[in-house]
This record gives sequence, structure tokens and C-alpha cells, in this order.
Amino acid sequence: MELAYYSDYAVRLVNSEEPARGKDTLTTVEAVRDLFGVNASAARRATDADVTRFRSVRARLRAVFEAADQGDETLAVDLLNSLLLEFPVSPQISGHDYRDDDGRPLWHMHLADHPSNATAGYAAIAAMGLAFHLTEYGVDRLGLCQAPPCRNAYLDTSTNRSRRYCSDRCATRANVAAYRARKRLEADRSGSSGRTAESAQRSSVSGDR
Repeated sequence: MELAYYSDYAVRLVNSEEPARGKDTLTTVEAVRDLFGVNASAARRATDADVTRFRSVRARLRAVFEAADQGDETLAVDLLNSLLLEFPVSPQISGHDYRDDDGRPLWHMHLADHPSNATAGYAAIAAMGLAFHLTEYGVDRLGLCQAPPCRNAYLDTSTNRSRRYCSDRCATRANVAAYRARKRLEADRSGSSGRTAESAQRSSVSGDR
């Protein structure tokens, strides 16, 4: 499993809330466990107490994305470093579940956490994954969706650093809104030009009299 994979942990947690829409899916221990995805053994450690703790970590991770979105690289790094210090992990070489054609392990890096609770384990993995993504691709690759009111987090892996939306759905919605706005502006300009021409013509007729 590549270390970059772990950055998705941060995105999943941040996007469990949509502040502008007043939506929050992180309300039960089942919702907490769902965030772990295929990591079922780690998910089983979650308890009701982790709901509040997860929300606290979520707010801190969103602050990292917000700082990056605003172009404040130093703040984004400082916020992320504080999470890394509070929730440490131990990188380890692992070969489980992956075998080559000869049955030998395909060695890869794995993040082993040593948590006191489910939140600590998840936060450690999310913070480390985000740190690897940031240092590999740059702070400006941490984004927040530009399609109002959505402000979901995303990780830009495009070749030309052009991503602005969290999903194709938001990109389509933003493009449609921009198209309609252009059409309204063109209509307003056309109407204004028509009224100006009509006014000029009336003035000319009045002057002839």
C-alpha cells in the first residue's frame, strides 16, 4: 500500500461535514467506523466517545485545507505538524496480502499506529498521509471545492495543477452556472445597447423638429 493512499483518510474525514449546507454525517459510532473503509480491525476499536474526538480532529484537518486554499503555506504546514506531533506513527515494511507470481511478498511501506483509541489511530494515519501528499506535490495541491456552496476537500493530482472542484458533479454544476451567468450578462448588455440606440434615435427625431 503506497503511503499516498493514506491521504484519503484526511479527505474522507473532512468531507463528513458540509458546513455551508448544514450537513454532518459524523453523528454515530457506525459513521466513525465507516470512515476506516477496509481497515475493519481498526474500525472495531471505535466507541461512542470517538464521535466527539473525530469531530475535533476533523476541524483541525479542515483548517489545514483552508490555509492551503488561502495560499498560506506556512500556516498549513504548522497546523499539520501539530497533528503529526500529537498523533505519531511508525513506518514499517509490510508484505501481507500482496504476492508476486512466485508467491513471494511484494514489500511495501505501511503505517503502523499505536493508538490509545480509534481517533488517535485514524488521526495519525490521516495526518501522515496528508503530510506525504503535501511534501510530494506541494501545498497548493490541497484544495477546497470552488463550486458554492460546496467546500469539500480534495487532493489535486492533475498534471497541470488545474483542479478546482471536488467531483465531476460540482464541476458540471459550476460550468452550467457560469454559462447561465454569461448568457444573462450578454442579454443585459444587448438590452442596454438596444435601449441606448432607441433613446438616441428619439433624441435625433426630437432635434429634427
